[in-house]
Amino acid sequence: MDFSGPDAIDKAIEIGLDLDGSPIPMEMLNLYQEVMDKEGARKRTGVKKSMRNRIVRTGAKHFDQEILNQRLIDAGWEGLKPKEIEFFFE
Repeated sequence: MDFSGPDAIDKAIEIGLDLDGSPIPMEMLNLYQEVMDKEGARKRTGVKKSMRNRIVRTGAKHFDQEILNQRLIDAGWEGLKPKEIEFFFE
């Protein structure tokens, strides 16, 4: 199975295999499913806020701090918050 692209992790979890082909223990899969079920039932606060959160989490892996900060601002969001900088870049 091809484990590339944005949904690679979801595909792997669905079939119960880690990306190296080793099985994921059932206890881990059960806990993951329980937490995801709870998350799925949680009331959302807004699409743009969720979009920004995803951009920061994922963007920090692909852009340096200055570029990600400027890209957020250019797109109309506030720049990186001090706690985000501390968590993702320090």
